Amino acid sequence: MPMPHRTFAQVARRRLTGKEGRERIREVRSLLDELPDYRNGPYADLRKWLLGEIEETRVRSSAVHRDSIAVRREGAAQIALVGAPNVGKSSLLQALSDIQIRTGDYAFTTLRPVPALTRIGGVLVQLVEIPGLIEGATEDRGGGRALLGVLRSADAIVYCARADGDPADLDVVRAEVELAGIDMPAFVAATRADEAPDGAIERLRAACAPLAVVPVSVLDDASLEAFRAAAWALTGLIRVRLRTSGTTDAEPLAVPVGATIADVATAVHKELGATASGGHVWGPSARFDGQLVGRTHVVEDGDVVEIVR
Repeated sequence: MPMPHRTFAQVARRRLTGKEGRERIREVRSLLDELPDYRNGPYADLRKWLLGEIEETRVRSSAVHRDSIAVRREGAAQIALVGAPNVGKSSLLQALSDIQIRTGDYAFTTLRPVPALTRIGGVLVQLVEIPGLIEGATEDRGGGRALLGVLRSADAIVYCARADGDPADLDVVRAEVELAGIDMPAFVAATRADEAPDGAIERLRAACAPLAVVPVSVLDDASLEAFRAAAWALTGLIRVRLRTSGTTDAEPLAVPVGATIADVATAVHKELGATASGGHVWGPSARFDGQLVGRTHVVEDGDVVEIVR
């Protein structure tokens, strides 16, 4: 009995996450060997997708060169960590993921964008540390134009500033981002909050208004969870879990706020989206557990959905 196609797709994406070049191609070929050899339907679509991954990986490998700073998107959303040099972006990225980065108490420790994946409420989200931006970045000081180009492709920004630092340092960064015409959802992470003197966070909030300020310390798990929650709110996504034959998937599906049952079905597979008549819903959007709803029913964060054809 083959693995359900939806489960196989989730497993495949997890196994490919973080892999590139030859390692990624080897993993794709291993997945192809495990895939049922159907000529039509969702398994055939999966085979087509995996074969396309081999070609795309080869193209990326041949195109990447030493001076490239392009970041390949992974996860449900991409959030950029932006700030002046030496404000704790690398330490924060390490605390939120499994990546290891060289850090130091001096400026420009990180010279290229660094992507890493973190899991928020079961969903993988990509964080990208942008090297420190300086005044004149839009005029290419410090390689600013390329860095701003990476930032432009993100879905949201977390501005990073030391809780005990001078708020004016962040003003410089925000001004360069504004000059570049970049406008997206954002908040300010007040890093090293455990070292901040009395009144420092309040001064930063006053200087950064109307942006929210989230105090965070890599030594405080509660503050890291608060950071994750604030970062998730920037994405404009909600988490919906799928239920099949009485079993609920452990890994949620990320869909936009306002998504309907039809949108959820389409996110699983376009054929399912076309044929679904509605679904059973457990959770915030349901009046009672297992409520039968139509295709246009709007789901909410935390819902469990069983698609009905």
